[in-house]
Amino acid sequence: MPLPIDHAGMEVLSFDSCLSLLAAVPVGRVGFVANGEVVVLPVNFVIDGQAVVFRTASGSKLFGAEDKNVVAFEADNYDDITESGWSVLVNGRAEVVEDDAEIGRLSRLGLQPWPNALDRPFWIRISPTSVTGRRTPGS
Repeated sequence: MPLPIDHAGMEVLSFDSCLSLLAAVPVGRVGFVANGEVVVLPVNFVIDGQAVVFRTASGSKLFGAEDKNVVAFEADNYDDITESGWSVLVNGRAEVVEDDAEIGRLSRLGLQPWPNALDRPFWIRISPTSVTGRRTPGS
């Protein structure tokens, strides 16, 4: 059965398709407001059920997750050769995961912070309020 098409001719993806596509890529972008400005930063992440989870150090991403602030998370993929691709947007609330048992469980999901000298001890979970996605027809 063909997927619905939006006003721009893109296929509208189902919730389950969106989560599957997110789980297939290692890097996305988290957007939030910090000091009155919109900030969008790349993160490597995993999908945990319906939530997006990533690790961070002290700084703007951690600040953006305090008080269950509203955030956006986006990931996509594009193939230059076939000129096909998809994009998924998660809107939701971010929270710092503080429960030791939950951190232990998340640690077993295999997420490793990007290698560098900066330790990323904090876990952030984005609990979605909406998940939407689009794909070029035929991709």
